[in-house]
Amino acid sequence: MANKGPAYGMSRDVQSKIEKKYDDELEDRLVEWIVAQCGAAVGRPERGRLGFQVWLKNGIVLSRLVNSLYPDGSKPVKIPDTPPTMVFKQMEQIAQFLKAAEDYGVVKT
Repeated sequence: MANKGPAYGMSRDVQSKIEKKYDDELEDRLVEWIVAQCGAAVGRPERGRLGFQVWLKNGIVLSRLVNSLYPDGSKPVKIPDTPPTMVFKQMEQIAQFLKAAEDYGVVKT
């Protein structure tokens, strides 16, 4: 991902609206639910929007979350031993999560 300079004009307005919609309380509730569902092994993100995004970015936490919904022996998502660092591997991991979530019953749209 390329570094971006400061936003101006319409870009700044759009970014400002996005930041205003972010709910820190909802983030806390989601982190608590994910940790309760998956166990303490998933760790905790740094507080704030960026920390939460980085925590979910490589797809490992999401994969553990969807796997926690299934009994042992029938886990739908394979989790690699080391977290993926290459972007296309991260996207592949998230795609596996999305497919498993859809198979579980989450509506695609």
